[in-house]
Amino acid sequence: MSGRLLLVPNTLDLGTVREGSAPPDLRGVLPQHVIETAARLTHWVCENAKTTRAFLKRVDALVPLSQPLQALDIRELPRPPKGRPDAALPNLRPLLAPALAGHDIGLISEAGLPAVADPGAALVAAAHATGVTVQALAGPSALLLALAASGLNGQSFAFVGYVPQEASAQAQRLKELEALSRRLGQTQLMIETPYRNAALLRGLLAALAPTTRLSVSCGLTLAAGWTRTDDVAGWRARPLELPSDVPAVFALLA
Repeated sequence: MSGRLLLVPNTLDLGTVREGSAPPDLRGVLPQHVIETAARLTHWVCENAKTTRAFLKRVDALVPLSQPLQALDIRELPRPPKGRPDAALPNLRPLLAPALAGHDIGLISEAGLPAVADPGAALVAAAHATGVTVQALAGPSALLLALAASGLNGQSFAFVGYVPQEASAQAQRLKELEALSRRLGQTQLMIETPYRNAALLRGLLAALAPTTRLSVSCGLTLAAGWTRTDDVAGWRARPLELPSDVPAVFALLA
């Protein structure tokens, strides 16, 4: 029998823990079953082996790993060639070899659910094509947590990823998304690199109509995390400076 590809959720606190500070307790965001499953897995596929080892050290503090950390098989997903993000990835079947040999494999993202706004989706597709069973485990998703907390339309929504950084291209894209939202009654979700949070908020407030609803969720699952939803006119009247080192999710509904 072949093993499974288990989609193991990660926390949402990557990069937010100050040097010398203890990271938050995993049990605050991950079910016990997920922690126990992560502890027993000996084969992993990830974006970054270093951060995956850091995650597994946190697991080991709660549930001892089945093997020493240095003995685990941790493989990184191949990255597209530099400057060519849309280039085809190489054959991912070799990463599934442990499953074909009968071992479960853990797929983990840098933050949140694997394969959702995440390059791990390519490995999931390869698993289906190869006949390897895929099982998603429960855990936090920044996009869905932000949508739930926004009060915007949760019946129809779309994740659009990153918008352009150049001012005119960004404004055009945001107006396109606003028009689409108005036509479909659909919430549009987007993200940005944390150090550009404030720049994206300024772009949204400059490009959107005063009556468009805008929601920002910052530091989700963290103790100081928050969500604010208001119309654009309200945001302009009561501006807020966003942190440059904490992930945020932005949502609009025209």
